[in-house]
Amino acid sequence: MLQLYIAIWRVSGRRQLVLITLSIAIAALAALPLKFQQEIVNTLTDGEATAETLFLLGAGMMGAILLSLALKWLMGLRSGVLGEDIIRLLRQRLYRDTNRDQQEPGAIQTGTLTTAISAEAEELGKFAGSAYSEPVVQIGTLISVIGFIASTQPGLGAIALAMIAPQVLLVLFTQGRINTLVASRVHILRQATSQIGADETNVIVQAVLEEFDEIFETRRRMFVWKLSTKFLLSTINGAGTVAVLMLGGWMVLQGRTDVGTVVAATLGLARLQSPTAFLIAFYRQVSANRVKFELLRDILPLPKKPR
Repeated sequence: MLQLYIAIWRVSGRRQLVLITLSIAIAALAALPLKFQQEIVNTLTDGEATAETLFLLGAGMMGAILLSLALKWLMGLRSGVLGEDIIRLLRQRLYRDTNRDQQEPGAIQTGTLTTAISAEAEELGKFAGSAYSEPVVQIGTLISVIGFIASTQPGLGAIALAMIAPQVLLVLFTQGRINTLVASRVHILRQATSQIGADETNVIVQAVLEEFDEIFETRRRMFVWKLSTKFLLSTINGAGTVAVLMLGGWMVLQGRTDVGTVVAATLGLARLQSPTAFLIAFYRQVSANRVKFELLRDILPLPKKPR
């Protein structure tokens, strides 16, 4: 995985720095709307609200939302363009370097090259465009929101933090198996596309059809692993929401916190689910793209040593 990130940094380091800066700014704004929500609810429940105060708080909240959306738009545009640039670079390298060595023994087969250029390069390039910025945004959002909840009520913050740890462990446990299936699928697809270009005798046709069946079965098993993991993750999120509501409600009844804090914590918990789900999906994407990166690197010819 480290080699993948080093390779991405080599071709796009300066542009990644700009994206990381935008990511940090977005993450810093993540908890600000929650603070406004807390103030609005407490102002209304205290019976001291005026129209002017309410509208000022609403305007502040809307301003924070718009600023965050504008930064996300800019980051999305820059990361998307960067991803496309890296896709182009990968395709140029694959085509130019492998085409140069077509006459040499052991040269890459046309079917394998076609698959690498059309599908594998695109998936890897898209990932590279947001390889640094997206995890920074989501991790920063988790820190910002959990920090806000913990600062207003440590007990609720502890529940929010406790939701994340088992999800991380669960994904680490299942992802290794999924990576094996990803590598297997790529190998089978390359082999099948290479055979299609050959003289298609009945034996070869039957072999290709059987490989299509293998690809189907591999994907089916991947779906079982992914959906089972998603079910367990959603169960953990649901249990966390119920726990915050129950503990927060009990603390309100005991006079140990206010309604605004419970509302903000509940909404914050909902906001945590999105970056947590993204980071889990992103980790899966990183793991899968690491496999694809190694497979692409394997088919590129090694640099020739000077005589």
